[in-house]
Amino acid sequence: MFHLPLRYEDETRITPLRDALPGVSAQFDVEVIASEITYRPRRQFITRVRDMTTMGDRGDRGDGGSLLALRFLNFYPSHLKVMQPGTRLRVFGEMRVGYSGPEIIHPRFHAVGADEPLPDALTPVYPTTAGLGQAALRRLINRALAAVPLDDTLPETLRIRLDLPGIADSLRILHHPPPDVSLEQLETHGHPAWRRVAFDELLAQQISLRRAHAGRRLHGAPRLIARDTLTVGLRAALPFRLTPAQDRVWNEIARELSLAYPMQRLLQGDVGSGKTVVAALAMLRAAENGYQAAMMAPTEILAEQHYRKLAAWMAPLGIEVAWLSGSQKKRERAAWLEKVGAGDTALVVGTHALIEESVEFANLGLAIVDEQHRFGVKQRLALKRKGKSQAAPHQLTMSATPIPRTLAMSYYADLDVSAIDELPPGRTPVLTKLVAAGRRDEVLGRVREACRAGRQAYWVCPLIEESEALQLKTAQETFDHLVAELPELRIGLVHGRLKAADKAVVMAAFVANEVQVLVATTVIEVGVDVANASLMVIEHAERFGLAQLHQLRGRVGRGSHQSACILLYARPLSEIARARLKVIYENNDGFEIARQDLQLRGPGEFIGARQSGLPLLRYADLDDVALIEQARAAADELLQNHPDAAVRHQARWLGRRAELLQA
Repeated sequence: MFHLPLRYEDETRITPLRDALPGVSAQFDVEVIASEITYRPRRQFITRVRDMTTMGDRGDRGDGGSLLALRFLNFYPSHLKVMQPGTRLRVFGEMRVGYSGPEIIHPRFHAVGADEPLPDALTPVYPTTAGLGQAALRRLINRALAAVPLDDTLPETLRIRLDLPGIADSLRILHHPPPDVSLEQLETHGHPAWRRVAFDELLAQQISLRRAHAGRRLHGAPRLIARDTLTVGLRAALPFRLTPAQDRVWNEIARELSLAYPMQRLLQGDVGSGKTVVAALAMLRAAENGYQAAMMAPTEILAEQHYRKLAAWMAPLGIEVAWLSGSQKKRERAAWLEKVGAGDTALVVGTHALIEESVEFANLGLAIVDEQHRFGVKQRLALKRKGKSQAAPHQLTMSATPIPRTLAMSYYADLDVSAIDELPPGRTPVLTKLVAAGRRDEVLGRVREACRAGRQAYWVCPLIEESEALQLKTAQETFDHLVAELPELRIGLVHGRLKAADKAVVMAAFVANEVQVLVATTVIEVGVDVANASLMVIEHAERFGLAQLHQLRGRVGRGSHQSACILLYARPLSEIARARLKVIYENNDGFEIARQDLQLRGPGEFIGARQSGLPLLRYADLDDVALIEQARAAADELLQNHPDAAVRHQARWLGRRAELLQA
């Protein structure tokens, strides 16, 4: 019953052929004159029919009859059996003007008697799959509508207050809309029946997320209270002061860490807003209380960047930071595993290596996942489950891809969200330029000038191997080309297939300004912080997503020098590529970029790996903020005053899929 139509076709009326508009679907009442199989230019079945609406009152077949050809490029014996001269048909399809007059290619048709009535409702067209035809699907849905009693899960007072129709009436209208209902209103989801369905879907999502949020609070967690030893020591030792936004967010996190149930908080902030130092304070709060804290990052470059930064901050406090990655030598890894397992080191940083079976924590109190959208549900859960004690560890997830407000209210409603909404002082705005690929020589000149002035540059390429299909410049090709064109500069190359040790050597040389130009794939998207780098060139920028472009641009502008990001693009541009480049050119604010990215891509693609843990919305529109807010308020009301109705409503829409909300 909840498998709803994609669109509708109007079979409640007959259109005379003379009134048909090319390209517009309509229904015709016709009689077969002749049929034949032809073989030129290809094998096809053609039936010629006469329009019955133009015949006289006595049914005489005068010259007034309009003719139409029905053309089938794929046909079956049943076609030949039905299409006999004299057979009366109802035909539905788009008329077009062919070489020999009006024709319809592959129309829908069925034989009718002279007095067969027209349907009294619009015909629904459902999403389906190979092997399941529309007719069979309609029969199954109609059988369900007739057999299954559909009680309303909304209390009557709430439904009336929100001016929503009943769910049973809404579904009947959507499956069998009467002919007087506006087709446009149905197909744009503007009809009240669609609004009720969208509301119910949002309500089910909100109830599930609220229940998941409340369920976590039934678990115990270590109370990481303020002891003002290590956290105060770090703040005193830092060469900078926290911004008001960082202070506010740290206070929110510190308060929740002190509670007896597990924190589940999402920390979002634009590129370079200073999330790492807030995470460091949270890790030290765990250490102050005798617990361990672990930070997991999706790439080795990002994880190592966190490790080096944390190790430098912790050294004055006398705290050792453990480092675990997949590329470590066996002896080094074994030594760290022993320390972590014995509780001899409180702070641990690593990649996916943290969630391998061999890793055991003595008493994990806080799990931090950076760039959380790059991890799946099972990976995020695996880190939380590394805690040995009955008390569940607190969890902080971080993202430099800001979550638009409507997503925060819907897909992330189970999380408490903190946002660092200002950049630290000293960050310079990055100038963004769009440059066609034909002007590469000018870009090379810009790189040469920047490096002669003592600055450094990135040159990012999307692939490391030749792809004839995409014809993209590879990192290796670009490296060779730049070495030839800029012989006076030292140029480095990093990509995902480079051994970790080799990658580390190149990155260290870039940090030390021994390498002036770093050619790289998107392995440098996050985690690279070189203040002297003031120029970013992105090859084939039209191939990147908005979040990637914004992250890459954030690698420059980290010092006091004027920085620029050059987006090299190849023509012709698709509409979506043109729209993306326009957004990144016009905006530096990550929150605004994320909002427009959501509009371009839709929620399913935007939220990335989290969708593997959340049922996607099928009917609700995330642009309808008012409806989302109504659903949020209704979820609270049902859970508090009508808990049985809330459970029934969730079961109706989500079934067992609600169990996926644990991460």
